[in-house]
Amino acid sequence: MPSWKEQLPSIGTLGPFIALLIACGFFSLQSEQFLTGANFSLILQQVMVVGLIAIGQTLIILTAGIDLSCGMVMALGGVVMTKVAHDYGVHPVLAIAAGFAVTAGFGLINGLLVTRIKLPSFIVTLGTMNIAFAITQLYSQSQTITDLPAGMTFLGTTFSIGQTEVAYGTVLMLAMYGASWLWLRETASGRHIYAVGNNPEATRLTGIATHKVLLMVYVLAGLCYGVASLLSVARTGVGDPNAGQTENLDAITAVVLGGTSLFGGRGIVLGSLIGAMIVGVFRNGLTLMGVSSVYQILITGILVILAVATDQLSRKGGR
Repeated sequence: MPSWKEQLPSIGTLGPFIALLIACGFFSLQSEQFLTGANFSLILQQVMVVGLIAIGQTLIILTAGIDLSCGMVMALGGVVMTKVAHDYGVHPVLAIAAGFAVTAGFGLINGLLVTRIKLPSFIVTLGTMNIAFAITQLYSQSQTITDLPAGMTFLGTTFSIGQTEVAYGTVLMLAMYGASWLWLRETASGRHIYAVGNNPEATRLTGIATHKVLLMVYVLAGLCYGVASLLSVARTGVGDPNAGQTENLDAITAVVLGGTSLFGGRGIVLGSLIGAMIVGVFRNGLTLMGVSSVYQILITGILVILAVATDQLSRKGGR
């Protein structure tokens, strides 16, 4: 029978949550505005786009891959769905579906290049990142798309819980995290993702089609980027061709801070939500303190290095 110490969650699981609590405690002492429902709702709205991208990024990193194209693919999806709705008068549902098809298509391309041609995910997604950026600029003619139908911005509207306004997009993000967590934890296909990340060759020898698992992961990640693009459009009210410039690094930061190993096979998707919240809390808290945005970027970089170093040390300790 395992001892009580062995039954405790690992530091990789508890660490991000503890860090989030410490950050919240610190900033609540620095600013009276921090520990309010309105401010936490604002933080969730600020991280919901990166949070959705981080779900897809988590799936890929769990297979020991990485996706540098996520931010640009998200921006392209937003431009496609807004231009289709604005320029051609297409119903918002069909326009949104067109954006999803584009982001899922990029996920399929990434997955095929990784699984069929055996190219490293870093190189593949670096290339598709630039391709998505170029297509976005050409298709939009570098112009922001405005005057969107209400159906495309609904998720940016809010409802009241007590005296706090909560965005519908925040609820969607939390629901998708819950569904992703259950899928990865409770289904065979979800567990196959961990197996591929741990040891792809051993997984293949057990009869699991590893290339199909990887292809599924990249397509699902693309769909997550499509949802993120819809949330970005809903929050800003425009189709912005210059969106997605930093979201790829922000999403990777959230995943790493959330305890998912860059070496694959270890981590929980809910940790990525906590990681996104850590970044959001630091940026919000430092802003309330009047600290320059340069220091916010500096602290985020330090947190990423500490998270990766902790992961590396824990791997060595587990051998």
